[in-house]
Amino acid sequence: MPTPTAETVRSEPASAGAAPVRGPAARRAKEWARRAPLLPALVFLIIVTQLPFVATVVLSFTRWNALAPDRRGFAALDNYAAVFTDPALRASVITTVLLTVVVVLVSLVLGLGLALLLDRKFFGRGLVRTLLITPFLVVPVAAALLWKHALYNASYGLFNGVLTAVWRLFGSDGAPQPDWMTSSPLAAVEAALIWQWTPFMMLILLAGLQSRPADAIEAARMDGAGAFAIFRYLTLPHLRRYLELAALLGTVYVVQNFDAVFTITSGGLGTANLPYTLYQTFYQAHDYGRASAQGVVVVLCSLLVATFALRTVSSLLREEITR
Repeated sequence: MPTPTAETVRSEPASAGAAPVRGPAARRAKEWARRAPLLPALVFLIIVTQLPFVATVVLSFTRWNALAPDRRGFAALDNYAAVFTDPALRASVITTVLLTVVVVLVSLVLGLGLALLLDRKFFGRGLVRTLLITPFLVVPVAAALLWKHALYNASYGLFNGVLTAVWRLFGSDGAPQPDWMTSSPLAAVEAALIWQWTPFMMLILLAGLQSRPADAIEAARMDGAGAFAIFRYLTLPHLRRYLELAALLGTVYVVQNFDAVFTITSGGLGTANLPYTLYQTFYQAHDYGRASAQGVVVVLCSLLVATFALRTVSSLLREEITR
């Protein structure tokens, strides 16, 4: 029987059980078949988000004020120069930083305390957790209206009503009736935002607490470590990534907050932040070119913070995968 040569072996057809050879074209077709269902969503996302941003960038280089239509034209970098030299915008930047730092830090501290309490087992924990999450589920405008009318109002608000009731307990009818939105406007906005964002911080930190290794906690307790030592040397280092994530995500959202400032104080008394200043430039001054430049600056600053948030999320996911 003749021995088969290499040429005859290559010329013989593959057996029925052998796997078919797939070339680069077949692999590319298979990859596109997996990606094809996502293409409509990608196209929709580009149309809804990227095209308006590109239009905003184009408008930021134009001189376009509805109150002076004859002066419309190319403005080069004049709008950006006006943005960075505008004293009102500098004041709004300072207000935005103060508002964001206070809201994020206080919400983090309160959220951490509530997460530590909810991490314990007690009767009715599910109901308490649901009630604590509720403020974050309220529509932002509705939450601002609630604080403005039901709590802050000097005539029928809850705060002044409590002051009146306390003074009457001691036999006095001269209870102070401060106008909270006028006497401390920025604090009034901050309190409403802290009430709304504390549940968000609590959820993230509670997830971090529930991912702690239980064996390490039990070993520390058997070695005689107290609750404070466990929190300082085990819980807090474990929560570092979650604290960073909560702070970064909270910063991204609070920087862009418009509802509370517009509803509670209408941007008056030094409470105008960057989004409200942009609103004033666009809808009140009708300077579309400068408003577009302000919007681009705000988006770039938000993207800078969001980049750090995405890196933190990626590091958390890598840690979970390696466990």
